[in-house]
Amino acid sequence: MPLTRLKATSVLLALCATTAQAETMATGRNAYGMPGLIDMPSALSFPDAALSVSTSRFQVESRTALTFQITPRLAGSFRYSYVSPRFSYDRSFSLHYRVLDEGKYVPAIAVGLNDIVGTSLYSGEYLVATKSIGPSLRFSAGMGWGRLGSLNGFTNPLGAIEKRFEKRPPRPPGVGGELEYQQWFRGDAAFFGGVEWQVNDRMRLVAEYSSDAYTRQDGVNFDRESPVNFGISYAVTPRWTVDARYLYGTEVGLQATFAMNPKDRPRFGAGYDVGVPPVRVRGQQALVATTDTLEARLKKDLNAQGIVLNGVSVQGGVATAEVGNNRYSLDAQAVGRTARVLTRQMPDSVDRFIIILTRNGMPVTSVMLKRDDLEQLEFDRDGTEFSIARATLRDTTKGIPPLADRYPTWGGVLEPYFRPSYFDPDAPVRADLGVALGGVAELLPGLRLAGRIERKVIGNLNESNRASNSVLPRVRTDSAIYDREGETALTELTAAYFFRPAPQVFGRVTVGYLERMFAGVSTEVLWKPDGKRYALGAEVNYAVQRDYDQGFGLRDYSIVTGHVSGYYELPKDYHLQLDVGRYLAGDYGATLSLDREFENGWRVGAFATLTDVPFRDFGEGSFDKGITVAIPLDFVTGRPSKRQNNVLLRPIQRDGGARLNVSSRLYDEVRGAKNTDLLDGWGRFWQ
Repeated sequence: MPLTRLKATSVLLALCATTAQAETMATGRNAYGMPGLIDMPSALSFPDAALSVSTSRFQVESRTALTFQITPRLAGSFRYSYVSPRFSYDRSFSLHYRVLDEGKYVPAIAVGLNDIVGTSLYSGEYLVATKSIGPSLRFSAGMGWGRLGSLNGFTNPLGAIEKRFEKRPPRPPGVGGELEYQQWFRGDAAFFGGVEWQVNDRMRLVAEYSSDAYTRQDGVNFDRESPVNFGISYAVTPRWTVDARYLYGTEVGLQATFAMNPKDRPRFGAGYDVGVPPVRVRGQQALVATTDTLEARLKKDLNAQGIVLNGVSVQGGVATAEVGNNRYSLDAQAVGRTARVLTRQMPDSVDRFIIILTRNGMPVTSVMLKRDDLEQLEFDRDGTEFSIARATLRDTTKGIPPLADRYPTWGGVLEPYFRPSYFDPDAPVRADLGVALGGVAELLPGLRLAGRIERKVIGNLNESNRASNSVLPRVRTDSAIYDREGETALTELTAAYFFRPAPQVFGRVTVGYLERMFAGVSTEVLWKPDGKRYALGAEVNYAVQRDYDQGFGLRDYSIVTGHVSGYYELPKDYHLQLDVGRYLAGDYGATLSLDREFENGWRVGAFATLTDVPFRDFGEGSFDKGITVAIPLDFVTGRPSKRQNNVLLRPIQRDGGARLNVSSRLYDEVRGAKNTDLLDGWGRFWQ
């Protein structure tokens, strides 16, 4: 045994001898961000919905991975790697599926695919088994193909089934980004394995035998003297983990990981909501004497709750209030607080409340509540379930007359903005930071004006010198020119009208400067039936390309685009969307999106677009695809808010599959206030 390896082994054994055993074992993350040992995979899974960002580094390369446990068995990871100056930057995706759970006598078994859509630099497949021995010792052993079959390989045993498995075909020429399924589980195979010892609740020791020969780097960027790696993993906090590694007999590596779970409760608990107004019980508590009118009292109390009163009417024993929710991520919470305010301000003769929820001044849903139920259920331990059963929800196309001073109104905000750009080979991360002045004016119910001006303060987006080589109309690949010439930019100036043409149907017309690169007219209609998990929509746009300085000027490129969209809410928080139509470059195709959404507002998803543009004409990446993460602001700050920080990780954006960016598309605007989604969030009704 080489002296360096002997020293490393002695250090690990010494640490083991001086630490107490842990009761349970953590699932480790390998250098690819996936369940594993050090470089090799294991057959384990992370907790359902676990989300992590990890970055690892050693002499040859660095890897940064975003990993999500998509289902209890399926994990996916997107990586961005720097592989020495010789190989530059690389983007890759991986999938890991646990086929079999660990039992008393049988191991967990998983199958995985590395670099399924990329340059094939990390291309490799594996079948691996993992078995725990007692509470703190765990063994993994597996067989790898591709890169994981490059050291001490042998003839592929799958060749006994079909001879074609014995030879791995070379990657076909192309521009990357394609599914290289013709290579999967083909060519020589090799064994790998390892052992893990959970020393205590924080420390885990790992040793592995790697089947990765690092063919391109060995002898060029580092000397690979041994297939055995050693590592120490230490959980600094429940969310932060650091790993130190001794790799291939010559190198030292480090990794840091931040992990969390969108299903977890926010660290602020219920947050910093304003106090909940108590229900006023008729006959026991009198109305507070005041000279203000009923409308003025309701408006004041609802404003204190972050709720806008559009109108109110009282007819006999029924009080109807039309409101807009500007604060709460779940509309059920706004309904509950509105109902409490109504009990405090309405005379005792009123025994029913109808609360009409609106979006952009457009009525969406009415909720009818009996006052007796509110008085009886406020402190009932089953109040949530009973209040759902006794509430009546209906689609509503007509609102009530607005308050005399409701329209017109306007508001503005001065705020910082952050605009990043990722994955440029010349500079993987660029960004601008600046200030933005935005405003919205509501002229009539459903009619609103919106504008936004941005001024860059600091940043380097203007330093990109990459010129577009696109053979398609340059609807997105000229973005670097917009960054350079639009340091003060009018990013939106629109007039929009929202309306209800029929029951269960919503409409929108938007005209003006729609986004940074395009102006025009956008029209949309959506059918979203009550009590159903599906919806259908259609959108038609006339778009004209804007001048690079993002002022009022227009260029000579214009196009009619449009899509028919289908939406379906799958069980267990999954959401599917399919858009079929024409894109900005004139290409025809479809975009498929799959998101996992959580009640607290988190959303993690992926999308892919295929059009009639050939992969070679599309350019680098072959087709448009990406990952989206929506982070609710109230989860981070603890203060109620409807705002989200939307992170888009698109490996490369070309002109094919590019869609117009229009604010306030109908589905995302109205779905939270519709029957199904409203009931899904009813747990916040009393909060």
